[in-house]
Amino acid sequence: MGLLTIYQDNYTDSTVISNRFIDEYMLAANDAQLKIYLYLIRMMSARLSTSICDIADTFNYTEKDVMRALKYWEKNRLLTLDYDDNKNVIGIHLMDFGAAPAAVPAPAQIAPVPSVTIPPAAPLASIVPIASKPNYTLDELKAFKSNEASSRLLFVAEQYLKKTLSANDVRTILFISDKLGFSEDLIDYLIQYCVDRGKKDLRYIEKVALSWADQGITTPKQAARLAVKYEKSVYEIMKALGKNGTPTETEVSYINRWKKDYGFGTDVIFTACERTVLATDHHRFEYADSILASWYKAGVHHKSDIQPLDDDYRKGRTARTIAGNKFNQFKQNDYDFDVLEQEILSN
Repeated sequence: MGLLTIYQDNYTDSTVISNRFIDEYMLAANDAQLKIYLYLIRMMSARLSTSICDIADTFNYTEKDVMRALKYWEKNRLLTLDYDDNKNVIGIHLMDFGAAPAAVPAPAQIAPVPSVTIPPAAPLASIVPIASKPNYTLDELKAFKSNEASSRLLFVAEQYLKKTLSANDVRTILFISDKLGFSEDLIDYLIQYCVDRGKKDLRYIEKVALSWADQGITTPKQAARLAVKYEKSVYEIMKALGKNGTPTETEVSYINRWKKDYGFGTDVIFTACERTVLATDHHRFEYADSILASWYKAGVHHKSDIQPLDDDYRKGRTARTIAGNKFNQFKQNDYDFDVLEQEILSN
């Protein structure tokens, strides 16, 4: 993708953040979405051009991460994206928080970057953030709690969180179910996922839910795949195998097998990675998987269990070498060298 011209309805010679953005939009956005939006405002204020690739490099994101954040803000009507005939992004139009103009003005730097005219947008005054949480009434909370499936879900949540849910806690879970459309199974997985990471605050759980909703997560399986993909240990294992960048689904499935199915800790996995790197430059995930599969079958649970296997392997190889040596197939004789010496001196 080429350079993008960023422009807005009312140009100002400073980086200004609307209080309305802070009050209504900032809380629901994740870190990547916030960073990219603020970066766009900064670049627009300085009349500088950028690109999807440049933004990704600046924040160490993938280009898909950048596009996902841009589409999130477009969905919230804070910007619109200009496309060429090949569906490549060529411009970003930051919308004014006031009334929308009758027409979109031309980019400030139209010469190097072509622009596409966009129909006028609706006034932002009428826009409610997609993730805005309603102020549910007590009657609505009571109805939610009286539902059999909801009652079961709230009970499970209390077991995970080890506390009685407050009215605000119930509102959060109702919001995740009602507005984000999470199924009972997905909410169950969401709470378990956060608790496993030491996070029992419903505000944190809500933020994770908003992030998942933004990324189109609808099932526990998708959430599990996303969780493994972005765990720090996944990237550490990738690095140990000499791999850089975002792991593919196949690579994630290997790592998931080693951690979840085999139950290996990172110390065992890193040991297999070290041996793999020394052994081959190609198909390293497959090679490491063969090592870890053999250790799993042999009952390895900890790194200390590996050394006895190595010792047994060396002993077995030595025994096979001796057995296969043709000079050892003759009957061995026992000699008394003192007697032989006396015989030679007496002759």
